[in-house]
Amino acid sequence: MLNLILFGPPGSGKGTQSIKIAECFNLAHISTGDILRSEIKNQTPLGLKVKAVIEKGELVSDNLLMELLENAIEKEKSKNGFIFDGFPRTNFQAMGLDTMLEKRNTSISLVISLEVDRDEVVKRLLSRAKLEGRVDDTEEVISNRLQVYHNQTAPLIDFYKKQKKFVEVKGIGSTEVIFDSIKEIVSALI
Repeated sequence: MLNLILFGPPGSGKGTQSIKIAECFNLAHISTGDILRSEIKNQTPLGLKVKAVIEKGELVSDNLLMELLENAIEKEKSKNGFIFDGFPRTNFQAMGLDTMLEKRNTSISLVISLEVDRDEVVKRLLSRAKLEGRVDDTEEVISNRLQVYHNQTAPLIDFYKKQKKFVEVKGIGSTEVIFDSIKEIVSALI
């Protein structure tokens, strides 16, 4: 199985690139953001619980995300593997994901980090907020999300570098140029 993680700050293009990678390599696209937004939209008990957390730009608890992820993995058995978009975000989640995959006799193949500077990320997120009417993308919330990302998620770089599963890709440029760079890296794994 080919199991990838697409890594990068909010607004780095993970969602766009994950979808393209999933289609190209027949991978199940697992986006915790999409899962959570769906729960909120459908006003499930879980959705109501996490709505306030997301609107503040904070992270949903590890245990809750692990439960959602386990359910999503169970539903996707006909694909060549997974691309995880927006997960893991902490070392605890990364270790939990490793355990989940080990139970299925597989592991993470590679972590691809989209490198985008802060100014570009803020510009993208403010633009997206206007286009999509997303209440979770105000300037204050964006700053908080970036701080949370750097404090809690950036340490994952070392976690995956130690496993020799980490590669950086420049995340600025056209969607196609970025995708071509990623596709070349992933194709070399197959």
